[in-house]
Amino acid sequence: MNTVRLTTAQALVRFLAHQYSERDGQEQRLIPGMWGIFGHGNVAGTGQALLQAATTKEADLPYYLARNEQGMVHASVAYAKMRDRLATFACTASTGPGSTNMITGAALATTNRLPVLLLPSDMFATRAADPVLQQLEDTRGGDVTVNDTFRAVSKYFDRISRPEQLIPAALAAMRVLTDPVETGAVTLALPQDVQAEAYDWPIEFFRRRVWHVGRPVPESAAVERAAQLLRQARKPLIVAGGGAVYSGAETALRAFAEATGIPVADTHAGKGAVPWDHPYAVGGIGSTGSYAANELAREADVVLGIGTRYSDFTTASHTVFGRPDVTFVNLNVARLDAVKHSAEPLVADARLGIEALAGALTDWEVSADHRTLTRRLIARTREIEEECFHVGHGPLPAQTEILGALNDVLDDRAVVINAAGSMPGDLQQLWRARDPKAYHVEYAYSCMGYEVAAGVGVKMADPTREVVVLVGDGSYLMMAQEIVTMISEGLKVIVVLVQNHGFASIGALSESLGSQRFGTKYRYRDGGSGLLDGQVLPVDLAANASSLGADVLHATSVDAFRSAMEKAKAATRTTVVHVETDLYGPNPPGHGWWDVPVSQISALDTTRAAHANYVAHKQTQRHYL
Repeated sequence: MNTVRLTTAQALVRFLAHQYSERDGQEQRLIPGMWGIFGHGNVAGTGQALLQAATTKEADLPYYLARNEQGMVHASVAYAKMRDRLATFACTASTGPGSTNMITGAALATTNRLPVLLLPSDMFATRAADPVLQQLEDTRGGDVTVNDTFRAVSKYFDRISRPEQLIPAALAAMRVLTDPVETGAVTLALPQDVQAEAYDWPIEFFRRRVWHVGRPVPESAAVERAAQLLRQARKPLIVAGGGAVYSGAETALRAFAEATGIPVADTHAGKGAVPWDHPYAVGGIGSTGSYAANELAREADVVLGIGTRYSDFTTASHTVFGRPDVTFVNLNVARLDAVKHSAEPLVADARLGIEALAGALTDWEVSADHRTLTRRLIARTREIEEECFHVGHGPLPAQTEILGALNDVLDDRAVVINAAGSMPGDLQQLWRARDPKAYHVEYAYSCMGYEVAAGVGVKMADPTREVVVLVGDGSYLMMAQEIVTMISEGLKVIVVLVQNHGFASIGALSESLGSQRFGTKYRYRDGGSGLLDGQVLPVDLAANASSLGADVLHATSVDAFRSAMEKAKAATRTTVVHVETDLYGPNPPGHGWWDVPVSQISALDTTRAAHANYVAHKQTQRHYL
């Protein structure tokens, strides 16, 4: 057997450089590069291997320097989302805090079912210098390290305590990364001494490997069962999730909706699968859903879920689908999701499943009355949107007015990124996406701090698109340092920084739950009350963004914001558009509910009133059986 002598880290770099994915005849690099921050746990192992590869050209695996380990995972996940889960990055971090900083990113990846390869450095496998700097000593066993916390948030975890263990572990890692059912965070923990240890590797380990991502074909009997339920429907509704986008099912879904007349609602991950102005597009569904989608959901007798995992925001905590006899047909590549809500499962690729259902329903469509109802509800929804866009609020504009202006100034291919706060709810009702990649809202983990880092990954995934990071001051303060990475990599990204001096979303939720916005505003501590409700803090986030290397534009009105956005679009480097909005809204009208328990007993009148309202809503909540 032909071999080559390399360290474990050198072998891993060479292996990753030769991995490819393929779907529908299109091949691409599965791991086009590696993000990292070096410390004593990886600088002499993985760091040396990356340097050697770049210097000798023995392996093509570019290195990208992040400013926060969580941020580099977010960038990788955003890249994978833009590439329909067919490519992602590897992330290397040093031992201890460097590695555990990646755990939140790992949880986000796995929750969103998006691939990312994590390479946390670990303690000495030999334990020759035990305990080392940053080592957690566990009295239960000597083989426990902080990296064991990755087990709970990874779809695959392995610790490479001997060089030869890398061979089966690396192959298993690629298998999981390229499996649309199992994908998520994949973690290979690398003890720092093993990274530098030499071994005679079989040459065959480094051959070019193509991981074929198939399209599971729907079972004919399952198609017939699903079609039969749809034939009996009088008020059907489609809920399109992320799977409809990742499978490239947009064209098939639009054609299916037109042929059958079934209206299409969408989740955050599914928005754009059907353009917002399509005659059967009814908008977001659930807790922050549109008027049209939620009205149709309340009367739907059959719900066809396509590529959705039915989070509580999608179902409005099991209240939005109101009919006692509602039936679900779930088309999903994962059986876990296909059987939810006692559904008739159709386990298959979303595009192939839609095409199969279309073939089985060529002689069926909804009634003329249902089409008329859909048009009427859409018309009212458009009126609501326009009212939100042109509310004329002052002296500070409403956030909805800023979103309306942003809708107007961006073209169809521009990507808007968001993840947390009040904006996801506003966006689900108000954003008008025509392109399936134009709406990039991470709302499975809803991680504050995702947005700026994600802007890096999205721009790297498709440099031809305008990328707009839409971030509130709360999320910006969590993690904004990847602006430095945008500058260092020469990436042009527009960051729209909406400052309202507090947590608008949680503040409004707190108020609705009787907790009076406690602890949700950025204020000095009041000497009299002892609460954080004094004067506004003198925080200058625009100056902060400028100090990180970005150009900064200011806007104090909707018109000024439009003008600033035009300048930002014309710019050639990362530009931050800073605009202040009213912390208190107004926000779009609510059409759904979200289950957040309220204290059953309280000395506060506001809490007691909120609990009574909570009990009333709970009466409409149920299992779908």
